[in-house]
Amino acid sequence: MPELQVLPIHLWHWLAFGALVVVLLSLDLFVFHRHDHTPTLAESAGWTVFWIALGLLFNALIWWWGVAIGHGSDPGMKFLAGYLIEKSLSMDNIFVFVVIFRFFNVPMMYQYRVLFWGILGAVIMRLIFILAGVELFHRVAWVAPLFGAFLIYTAYKLASHAGGEEVHPEKNVVLKFARRLFRVTEGDHHQHGHSFFARENGLWCVTPMFLVLLVIESTDVVFAVDSVPAIIGVTHDRFIAFTSNIFAILGLRALYFLLAGVVDMFCYLHYGLAAVLGFVGVKMIAEWWNKLQGGAHHLIPAWLSLLVIALLLVVSITASVIIASGKERSG
Repeated sequence: MPELQVLPIHLWHWLAFGALVVVLLSLDLFVFHRHDHTPTLAESAGWTVFWIALGLLFNALIWWWGVAIGHGSDPGMKFLAGYLIEKSLSMDNIFVFVVIFRFFNVPMMYQYRVLFWGILGAVIMRLIFILAGVELFHRVAWVAPLFGAFLIYTAYKLASHAGGEEVHPEKNVVLKFARRLFRVTEGDHHQHGHSFFARENGLWCVTPMFLVLLVIESTDVVFAVDSVPAIIGVTHDRFIAFTSNIFAILGLRALYFLLAGVVDMFCYLHYGLAAVLGFVGVKMIAEWWNKLQGGAHHLIPAWLSLLVIALLLVVSITASVIIASGKERSG
């Protein structure tokens, strides 16, 4: 049975990383974005570069640490592979956010704050999902092929709907339940701004913005169901799995405002993501079977997994941009 941790992680490492995330999110909300406004393209591009650079800087730290303690470049490559998978899934999920905000008619200037609280909930959910998933993986032998089969099925669904699967926020179960359970204000977003609660007729009510947040949070649960098995297929190290996921998620808001208007340009990203998830799923099943036969646990080295994942994503994104540019010129 492989070690639960590749790196010698202690409680203070988790606390330090948690403190870092709290500081970054606090600065983001209360200093840099304390006033509601519509982010410009240049601002969104700048923040996207910042979050990516921060993630890669942390990746370099993991890489150096792994080499320094004799684990080689494996931890660094696994972090980068997990980061690329989650970042690419985030790009695909932007389409869903666009549909949700359009359905609720949320002004662009308030979307950033809703995404902030949505990401905060996503951080907590990913921590729970990843810790539970890795623990289950190590305690129950048949979880590996089950996760692998699930990823292959998800890859098939993603490739089958590569043209764009319809999203229907009005059918969200959490939304329907919330509308029955809570009093909802009659005022719109322009009246209540980014507030989640307001008094109307002397009674406290939830605002439509609170319903938007519930739909965002419930949607992220679905996203986590796809991404968590994928990251576990790349690494069994809980710290690497969690930190790579979180650094990808932290930059989602800036990436959303950068790509929301051109999300249709990435028409072949679905195929690349499907290929990545399928590859990771087959890898999990193959390594599980190889281990049953008494072979080495890691059938495919970390560097090869990273190379395959990066190539599949680069090819799908490049093809999308080339085809989209060709359509614009011909149109």
